This record gives sequence, structure tokens and C-alpha cells, in this order.
Amino acid sequence: MINENTKNLRKQVAPFEKSNMKASIWQLINTMVPFFVLWFLAYQSLSISYLLTLVIAVFAAGFLVRMFIIFHDCCHHSFFKNRRANKVLGTLTGILTLFPYSQWQHDHSVHHATSSNLDKRGTGDIWVLTIEEYLAASFWKKASYRLYRNPIVMFGLGPVYVFLIKNRFNRKGARFKEKMNTYITNLAIASLAGLFCWALGWESFLLVQGTIFLISGSLGIWLFYVQHTFEDSYFEEDEEWEFVKAAVEGSSFYKLPKLLQWLTGNIGFHHVHHLSPRVPNYKLEEVHKNTAPLQNVPTITLSTSLNSLKFRLWDQQNKKFVGYGALKSASK
Repeated sequence: MINENTKNLRKQVAPFEKSNMKASIWQLINTMVPFFVLWFLAYQSLSISYLLTLVIAVFAAGFLVRMFIIFHDCCHHSFFKNRRANKVLGTLTGILTLFPYSQWQHDHSVHHATSSNLDKRGTGDIWVLTIEEYLAASFWKKASYRLYRNPIVMFGLGPVYVFLIKNRFNRKGARFKEKMNTYITNLAIASLAGLFCWALGWESFLLVQGTIFLISGSLGIWLFYVQHTFEDSYFEEDEEWEFVKAAVEGSSFYKLPKLLQWLTGNIGFHHVHHLSPRVPNYKLEEVHKNTAPLQNVPTITLSTSLNSLKFRLWDQQNKKFVGYGALKSASK
């Protein structure tokens, strides 16, 4: 927990807020090259067995998640020192991951500024209701919320809705440059898909890209979900909300096996990322290890993270996530 001795925590992390050109270029190479090689192998394997294609697609999906982390860093201007370089690479990787750079950068910035703030929910976050809000909701709102929080919907249909549909439209109030970035991204995605369908055949393209997309999309949403949905998380109303507490107590340390940690671009050190978004992903582990107060943050593992699937509502009184079973005692 955050205490008086950690008020200068952001200052302790500040020295790590500098990208390294060689490290960034190397990460770009060891992410993009394997992804395209695996994509090609997945396509070639279609003539042998779709099961083999599926196995290859799982690994390709891992590299697509890693590519998204590069895109994510570009949105925070942390992958390169030059802002224009971040925007160019962010737009290109956004095309490959189906995310419009400028629009997502805006929404994600709002997420960082309002994460765990009960009075500022709704942009760039997962829909969370408190027990009191749920009990006071209409039948249709309750039904919608239960459907939204259903794992099959969230991790199965969620990627299809968010990546293929929601990301194709500009948000209300978007400025001209942001709108143009979305249009350019959409045009590039459509052009690439059309080119590959023409060159390889639409069935082959969908079998390869569709499989990779569904796996990586589900993994991406799972990572975002589990890093903010754990039992002893942090939520406060605006008057009591504190940025550092929201970052360190409201974002988990997802302790993953080394291979998965590498493929996910160290995003499991989510508490560090929320504390300082300007730290490049390849320095997050270093920050965690060299900043003493961060050793005591909420930690989850692959096995314990599965418990997050049962969490549905925020218990404002007891400061923890609970399942729908808690409604019985709350309604009495």
C-alpha cells in the first residue's frame, strides 16, 4: 500500500523515462520479422493441415500482441524521443493491429488520467458498476451489464466489436487531424485486406488473419481486463482519488512466465506503466526491480488471475471486487 514514504515515487521513476534508440529498433525488428515469417508459414501450412495453421497462428498472435505494445508506447511518445517518429510508427502499427492511432491515443490518455476514479468512468476503460449502482439500475441496464461482463461476450465477441467496428468510427468531438488519421487507417486496412484476398484468396486470408486476429484480440482484452480487475483493487470518488494510488494499487503486477512476459512487452508491470506512461516497455521491469516501494504492489499470477473472471461489481463499502453473489446480502 502507498504510504507517506512513497510520495516522491514519481520522482524515483523519472530517470527511466527515456527511450533508447538501439533498444527500440531491436524490439521493432524482433517483433515484426517473426510476425511476418509466422504469418507466411501459417499460410503455407494451410495445404498441410489447419491444425498446424492454428498452432502457428497462436505464436503469430503473441507477436501481434507484442506489436500492439509498440503501438501503445508510440501513443505515449515513449518508444522514440521524436514525437513525429512515434506518430508515424504508431499509425503503421495501428493499421496492422486495427487501431486508429490518434483516436486511441486520446481515449487511452483519458484512461490514464481517470483510471479508478468512480466519478470519471466511461472513456478507455472497462464498464464497472458498484453494488449500489447495479441495485438501482433498470432491468435492461442490468441485463446489458451482465451480458457485457460475460466472459464469452467480453473475450469472444469483444475483439470483433472493438477492433473491427468501434475502431472504424471517429469519436464525437474529434478534431480534423484525428478524423483524418482514422480515415487513413481504415483505408489502409481495407486496401491491405483487399490486396491479400486478391493475391491469396479470401478463404486463405481469413483462415490465417482471422485466426490470428481472434486469438490476439482475446489475449489483448484479457490483459487489459485482468490488470484492473482484481479483488483488492482501488476505486475512489473524485474527492478522495489520488493518481499515485490509482496507478500502484489500481493496476496489478501480472507476474508472467518469462516467455509470456517478453511476448506481451512487459505490460504485466502495469503498475509501473500507470505510474509513468513515458517509461518504454523494455524498461518497465528495471523500474520495478529498482524502486523499493513497488515491491509491495498487488501481484497476480497466471493461476490467481483466473479468479478475476468471477469479479463483477465493485463493493464500495469494503473496497474490493465481488461477484453477483454479494448482491443477496447487499439487498437485505
